[in-house]
Amino acid sequence: MDVGNQQRIIGYFIEEAKEHLDTIEQGLLELRSVVTDPERVNEMFRAAHSVKGGAAMLGFVSLQKTAHKLEDSFKVLKENDISVDQRLETLFLRGYDTLKDLLDKLQSPFGLQEEEAEKTVQAAEPCFVELESYLNQLMSGSSESPTTTAPTPSLAPQQAQKQLPPSDFAPQVKNCLKQMLQLFKQQETSQTRQSLQKHCKNLFGLDVGNQTWQELVKISNKAIANPQNSYQTLAPVVIKELKQASDMLQQNQGCVLTPSPTLQQLISKIPDGVAGNEPKQITLTVEPKAAAKTIVQNFDNKQLRQLIKLLAQAARTQ
Repeated sequence: MDVGNQQRIIGYFIEEAKEHLDTIEQGLLELRSVVTDPERVNEMFRAAHSVKGGAAMLGFVSLQKTAHKLEDSFKVLKENDISVDQRLETLFLRGYDTLKDLLDKLQSPFGLQEEEAEKTVQAAEPCFVELESYLNQLMSGSSESPTTTAPTPSLAPQQAQKQLPPSDFAPQVKNCLKQMLQLFKQQETSQTRQSLQKHCKNLFGLDVGNQTWQELVKISNKAIANPQNSYQTLAPVVIKELKQASDMLQQNQGCVLTPSPTLQQLISKIPDGVAGNEPKQITLTVEPKAAAKTIVQNFDNKQLRQLIKLLAQAARTQ
């Protein structure tokens, strides 16, 4: 198959997959009512199955694996009378976020890089393990926290949380997130980033006895501090993560406060010159195709866009 036809087929797959993801997302956002409607649950199951099949046909293993995990979980909802709570909703949405993240990467200018896709899948594995474990508990009639979980290493609690947060925790978090959202809507400046980080500091101190909450706030703060992350990218991720975590703590479910793969990726790329990091150096061959491959593997999207502009300017002056 020539490159042109392959790209067209991938384009068709992306457009169809986006429709299937819309079906899944809408179902998950209304999950408490959807589970009582077998046809709606079956729609989500078929959507995940279709994405899995298309990804397998095109060789996108990471998308295939992730869609398969969601498909298996939707099958449990199809075949069992499951009582949906906040924890189950959150775990499902984080699994969905992984699938959407992979699809977004696929339709980016440089496609789905195998190494990056594998990191995304590995980062999401604890969430899917937790989802499967919790579904099994709900099937058996128990909604207590599992005795063994597989949280991400950075947020692994030393023990399950036993106490609810302070009584004023929820309203203070809500007020703080509202102020942060207003800042995200403003122009990106060092002053607004500092203000956002001050709010993170306030959030950090709202529940001093909860290590997992504080670790999640720390990660959010690091993501905000990274100037490579735009406010447009940060706002939906940070606000959603902290809001979901706050809701879960109100239900005494602190043991599942794990950062999504999307949030983890926002702190994975430290800007050059920050925290003692020196600019990375690479060696390029004069053969254009090989040089381009090396650049794509070592540059992030922002750097690539800057490089394209510089090359275009240089070409015009030749």
